[in-house]
Amino acid sequence: MRFASDNTSGAAPEIMAAILKANEGYERSYGADAAMDRVTALVRDIFEAPQAEVRLVATGTAANALVIATHCPPWGGVFCHSHAHAAEDECGAPEFYSGAKLVLVPGERGKITSETLGQALATTGESGVHGVQRGMLSLTNVTEAGTVYTPAEIAALTALAKAYNLPCHLDGARFANALVATGASPAEMTWKAGIDVLSLGGTKNGCLGVEGVVLFDPARAWELELRRKRGGHLFSKHRFLSAQMEAYLTGSLWLRLAAQANAMGQRLAAGLRERQASVPEAPANMMFPEWAAGTHDRLEAAGAVYYRFPAPEGRERARLVASWSTTEADVDRFLDAF
Repeated sequence: MRFASDNTSGAAPEIMAAILKANEGYERSYGADAAMDRVTALVRDIFEAPQAEVRLVATGTAANALVIATHCPPWGGVFCHSHAHAAEDECGAPEFYSGAKLVLVPGERGKITSETLGQALATTGESGVHGVQRGMLSLTNVTEAGTVYTPAEIAALTALAKAYNLPCHLDGARFANALVATGASPAEMTWKAGIDVLSLGGTKNGCLGVEGVVLFDPARAWELELRRKRGGHLFSKHRFLSAQMEAYLTGSLWLRLAAQANAMGQRLAAGLRERQASVPEAPANMMFPEWAAGTHDRLEAAGAVYYRFPAPEGRERARLVASWSTTEADVDRFLDAF
């Protein structure tokens, strides 16, 4: 009954098999491996983007920080949700790598709105040389609140940013979960909706440790290449990253893994609602239910593992996350304990 994070699950068997296969023999280093060429071809096909460039790193923090550094000058502001991962969970890495300032934009349930973003864009840079300038937009899908942006919602926000000629980034640590939840295609969720660069998550969805940066504007690729090396995130035995991403994207494995996580998330949410818990909108694999006081102790005594969150007096709240390896039995045991 482990629902603390999709980071806590193991790697999918297909990913482990690919790593073992990559361990055979010799291969060129630093991203010149043959598997990386196949990864690029896969991404271009899946995203309907024949000019896209792809670079791999081991962590989501590295992907986000290097993307922001590549797309935002040090005097620029990165418009992101006030609870975005880049703002709250990356130890200042985006600021460290870029020198830029994060401009925190409010919004209910983890989502920036056209109104809140429009206001932030209009009021940033108004003091001329004395103030931070408009730099870029960074959105997260699935959001930190477990909600999901539709392609239309993303397009509305990127249109506001592009009115100021700002590049637009999508933090897709749970990108596959967002695709499954909305039924959108990868292209519809990204460049067709105005996204210029994507952090393509793998680790939370069954990989051992790999994240992709997909640049729909190939002109930025060389700068990202240099920043990845200078920042210490270019693997020498890069083939082990490539092998994971190739297996992940081959045969829609990434979508099948996300579909399992989402299905278990929906089973859990439905079961909790049937048992009178309050479960806000949770279309993917992460939710923040609220329930009666005393429930935490009962669940944890039964072996449930998850994060407690602040709640109103007399109530309790939790963060529950299903993963690719969560089973119906796991969900039902939790519901029985509840």
